[in-house]
Amino acid sequence: MKIGLIPENLWEAAALALGLVPVPLGETLPPLLLTRALMAAARFGVIEALVEEPRTAGELAVRCALHPGAARTLLDTLVGSGYLTLAEERYALTPRARTWLAPGSPVSLHDSLLYRYLEWEWIGRLDGYLQSGEPLAIHQEMTREEWALYQRGMLAVARLSAAELARRAPVPRGARDLLDVGGAHGVHAVALCRRHPDLRATVLDLPEAVEQAAPLLHAQGMGERVVHRTGDALTEDFGIGRYDVILVSQLLHHFDEPTNRALVARLARALRPGGVLALLELLRHRTPDEGGQIGGLLDLYFALTSESGTWTCEEMADWQRGAGLAPRKPVRFRTAPGLGMQAAVKPR
Repeated sequence: MKIGLIPENLWEAAALALGLVPVPLGETLPPLLLTRALMAAARFGVIEALVEEPRTAGELAVRCALHPGAARTLLDTLVGSGYLTLAEERYALTPRARTWLAPGSPVSLHDSLLYRYLEWEWIGRLDGYLQSGEPLAIHQEMTREEWALYQRGMLAVARLSAAELARRAPVPRGARDLLDVGGAHGVHAVALCRRHPDLRATVLDLPEAVEQAAPLLHAQGMGERVVHRTGDALTEDFGIGRYDVILVSQLLHHFDEPTNRALVARLARALRPGGVLALLELLRHRTPDEGGQIGGLLDLYFALTSESGTWTCEEMADWQRGAGLAPRKPVRFRTAPGLGMQAAVKPR
């Protein structure tokens, strides 16, 4: 998928095809405004207020503590962007907004939009990174409140692909023990354990992550089948032959190549014969001209906020092969564009 201008009539389509549209202008200012409009709609409870029933701009202004004129401007912006409709002076949610933005939806991105406020500040520091080459130390800088926002935001996104992961992950027959490395909120571990009744899971993450993710895991009602353990993946003793499945989800983009290679080797030793190491990551294409605009943007994002950036399936498979594992064909997810899984099996 790509982010870009979508013509609304034949004249605009022709102008775009002929190169007459100032695309850089359209791909900068309007997306910034739409992003902040959606963030504000979540922050001030606009979407939540419309879940119950359509409301006028005045009613929403009172309910959400907004200025009446400013509220109407925000609402009209969301109408033009396809998130609200307007009929007889009353605003209502479109199916898109009800599915993806309403807080009570099973795939709601409400918390992810609130997390954008934290990411907005990080992205604003991109120029400094480009000049110095020094990434942000976000995990060392975040306050307790920001850690809580981070975990809720991560959970909202992980929930989108959890069912597909549980369905497509190559869990060995008779598997009993799962280690989820860096999966604080536990959504992936829970999904795997629900699909495989004999499986139990340990979710390993940093103390700050576990502290804020503990209520999120508790709310999923898995009791002692999915439990937390505090630790640092880079120094943790994973043991030898202790697990049937090890999942590493959205962690490797934080580390450079030698660190990831060493981590994969340690995890491979922790697998039982026949066990599976599944690496779940937003993927980078082998070359920039292969496509994958979103993947390229996320590579920049993780380069800014982490030690490295995104990785290709080939790179991850090479680490697995070097650790004595047999890589399987990579899986690209349908429920989350750009997300992929590179799994490998430990020989018996």
